[in-house]
Amino acid sequence: MNSFDWKNLIDPLFYIHFDVNGIKLGIYIVLFIVFAETGLFAGFFLPGDSLLFLAGIYNRELIENVLFIDSAFINVMILSTSVAIAGVLGNIVGYWFGSKSGYYLYNKKDTFWFKKKYLVQSKDFFERHGGRAIIFARFLPIFRTFAPIVAGIVTMDKKKFMFYNVVSSFLWSFTLIFAGHYLYGFLLNNYQIDLKNHIELIIIGLVVLTLSPVLLKLAKKNTVTED
Repeated sequence: MNSFDWKNLIDPLFYIHFDVNGIKLGIYIVLFIVFAETGLFAGFFLPGDSLLFLAGIYNRELIENVLFIDSAFINVMILSTSVAIAGVLGNIVGYWFGSKSGYYLYNKKDTFWFKKKYLVQSKDFFERHGGRAIIFARFLPIFRTFAPIVAGIVTMDKKKFMFYNVVSSFLWSFTLIFAGHYLYGFLLNNYQIDLKNHIELIIIGLVVLTLSPVLLKLAKKNTVTED
């Protein structure tokens, strides 16, 4: 079994290569993380975007533990669809949780697993963008965890929520997983650049890319407050 280190919690490869006594469980861990990050408020710290991008690179390793298909495209399709379904189910749980515990969450004290400020920021984001917030939030760390919860708190129409939920989940999973798979092949075949040798740069780049809109928003908000 993999030796545990707290730093592994933010390392996507730890989850992709996870095994117990030689039995590889990466695909199940990836699906659970997607479910947790989009459905459980405790999952906001998990590496969603970089995990999916790297899952695209290591798609064969993940899928062949369940079934072997001699087609890269079908492997990526199966992985992307499975991740999308996990994301849809996660958001459904988040919506249900928000509808049942909204009052409790707004009065809950901060803990390591829960930060009220994220809930408030997500609510503001949701009220500004409406149903589209579900799609926007799917590509933003932290917001994608709290958006379905907030949708439940404000009792968003269930049919409308499900539409945006399904669209956002499939768009998110297919975009990142296909990007990881085909960019890896393109760079390797045309420029002999193996992205597997630059994992740390990929993770840092994706973190900066996905967090920059959030950080810019917070900086703008602080500037307005100071003025």
